Amino acid sequence: MKPIAILQHEATQGPGVLEEFMQQQGIAYELIQPCHAGLAPQHAADFRGLVVLGSNHCANEPLPWIDAERCLLQDALAHDVPVLGHCFGAQMLARAMGGRVWRNPCPNIGWSQAWVTPQAQALLQLPREITLFNWHYDTFEIPQGAVRSMFGAYCLNKGFVHGRNWAFQGHLEVTAHSVQAWCDAGREELCQARGPAVQRQVQILAQLPQRMQALRALAVRVYGAWVAQLERTTAEPSIGQPAGPLADACAAGPLSTPQWALQYQAALAAHTREILARSTR
Repeated sequence: MKPIAILQHEATQGPGVLEEFMQQQGIAYELIQPCHAGLAPQHAADFRGLVVLGSNHCANEPLPWIDAERCLLQDALAHDVPVLGHCFGAQMLARAMGGRVWRNPCPNIGWSQAWVTPQAQALLQLPREITLFNWHYDTFEIPQGAVRSMFGAYCLNKGFVHGRNWAFQGHLEVTAHSVQAWCDAGREELCQARGPAVQRQVQILAQLPQRMQALRALAVRVYGAWVAQLERTTAEPSIGQPAGPLADACAAGPLSTPQWALQYQAALAAHTREILARSTR
């Protein structure tokens, strides 16, 4: 079986709980570092799925490896290879789908509450309210055809779903060790950052074992749900389906499975071709 590609960009932002989950479940994966290699794989179909982790870089930066990674995600969309984006990874997925990434009104650093939409609660295996670990300055636009899956008090778009592609503007994968290492590496940044959603190191590390236990439980449920639907075909219903022709077809009434499948696949292919055409202009 093909491996899942995990794209890591920073030493302090590794796959953490996700890697532990895959090892425990016997799931093959390949750890790739596009920013160190200066490039990303070209063919998403070489993998069962793509996981994109966080980065200290902005998704809008004109760097060769960021452009290569965006092309990889667009190739994944074109070939129905599911993507799971964390923070920078979520922003990159939004960009690959034609959405915009811009500065959030305030930095979001530390632990904060997020609310999961009713549709997404069952799909993501999450309760209505969760506590996420965050370290980001930017936010993304919900791409066309996707739906918001969670929202926060100081960052509206904390996640979106587009079929089997899931994005989180936060970190489910962190461990106690990685949070401590991140705080140590970003000590000066924590002193300089200002805003209502910024915590200091002492606040971030307070009750860390209890916070990590709760977050790990949520992460394992999300990762289990995402992996479980990797083998599902795009013809099966899920929230966050492409807008446009597909939405019109669904609104017209129930379709037989073969007809619905053909219309879904045609709409997805057309939507992806539009994104790819815009990216080459």
